[in-house]
Amino acid sequence: MNRFSHSSRARERFLEAILQSAIEYAIIVVDLDCLVTTWNEGARRILGWEEAEIIGQPVAVIFTPEDREAGIPQREMTAALTQGHGDDERWHIRKDGSLFWASGQMMALRSDDGELEGFLKILRDRSDQRDNEERQRVLMHELSHRIKNTLAVVQAIINQSFRSAVSMEEAEQSVSARINAYANAHDILLQQNWLCATMDAIVVATAINLGVGSNRVKAKGPEVNLNPQAALSFSLVLHELVTNATKYGALSVDTGSVEIEWSVRQNPGDDRLDLSWQERGGPVVEAPKRRGFGSRLVNSSLAAYGDVSLDYAATGFMLRVDASLQKLQAQDYSDSRV
Repeated sequence: MNRFSHSSRARERFLEAILQSAIEYAIIVVDLDCLVTTWNEGARRILGWEEAEIIGQPVAVIFTPEDREAGIPQREMTAALTQGHGDDERWHIRKDGSLFWASGQMMALRSDDGELEGFLKILRDRSDQRDNEERQRVLMHELSHRIKNTLAVVQAIINQSFRSAVSMEEAEQSVSARINAYANAHDILLQQNWLCATMDAIVVATAINLGVGSNRVKAKGPEVNLNPQAALSFSLVLHELVTNATKYGALSVDTGSVEIEWSVRQNPGDDRLDLSWQERGGPVVEAPKRRGFGSRLVNSSLAAYGDVSLDYAATGFMLRVDASLQKLQAQDYSDSRV
């Protein structure tokens, strides 16, 4: 008898040690009145109540008011009785009132003769996992959105390039050059974690990509951040402008140059970006007889942000943009038009 009692107490101590060592899990036992009778160290760490504070309190205190009103604790107990366990994937509340996302189960506790004695609830804080899954979901959604936008732009580049080209070779060269410009803009954005790119970086990258020296393309303006879509739009537009200037405009002769200037103008409710492209020292300019890819791209891409004007003055082609700084910098603004 003494040996049996000693063995029983040793087993109880062993089980108690296991119970208290499971600090990553809140292990809670409630009686038939739904009052807490056992509260392990994991429950204290996760939920905040000390054992002396919570023993004898309704287990419903760890549920949100909405779940208490909906009878969720009772539903879990009913599921434990009828199905063997009641699954728990929901928000719970800590002593300080903060919420955390928990995953666990509730099971029925029975005596050796099968009589119901209470319930065992085990839960684990899964807030970090839920946050990671939510971030992954958002990233996948954003990735899908960017891929669709990119494919739409590439499709438009291909369609417009072949429509405007006079030969298959010219079309292939145009498509390759334009997609390369688009890819370079992506590289700039990736260096900034796809948050923004400066106007200056876009201008410099365009000139370098097309092999034009800084003495031929002179850029001046304050640091202005562009959101990803605006950066991509300006990259394509500047690529087209430099290409046309190299073929037909100021950059087609040794004496010509291009001046790109931008400034921020204070405007009630929405500051404006004023940008100008001015070609100087090139051949006499004539307005095109038909609307080509370049003019269509400028209007469809930049007009989404503000007013665009093209001036085919004999002394040199000029472009002016009066754009909304808010649209150019808003992270949720997107437009895949080309």
